[in-house]
Amino acid sequence: FNGRGFRYIPKPMSWARAEKNCQSMKANLASVHNMEEYHEIQRLIMSASHEYKKTWIGGSDAQEQNHWFWIDGTPFLYTNWCPGEPNNHGRRKQDCLQMNHGDHKCWDDVQCHRPKPSVCAKKVRFIY
Repeated sequence: FNGRGFRYIPKPMSWARAEKNCQSMKANLASVHNMEEYHEIQRLIMSASHEYKKTWIGGSDAQEQNHWFWIDGTPFLYTNWCPGEPNNHGRRKQDCLQMNHGDHKCWDDVQCHRPKPSVCAKKVRFIY
């Protein structure tokens, strides 16, 4: 989709372990650049798990609070935060981005150690 391949990883892992797992496949946790990509990733999760599971994608503000970036280095321009997010709820250090949160299936900042499934993405090279 848009020159990238996405892969849903059902095994729950921390955000850091999920990113290491993606790297082992020469990929990164998925960055999301528009609503069409977001819906495509949601379709992938739904077809694999038969529900809109809360899932890690590649956003983090661990380096500096409220300065979100994508682990793959692409610009963090599109967002789909749930109302009131990101919020470091309960003054906890919530530095990692999960998708499919709440009724709107939007983004939420959560603690990075929580085990969740993940989506990896990498550029696809077409051979003609």
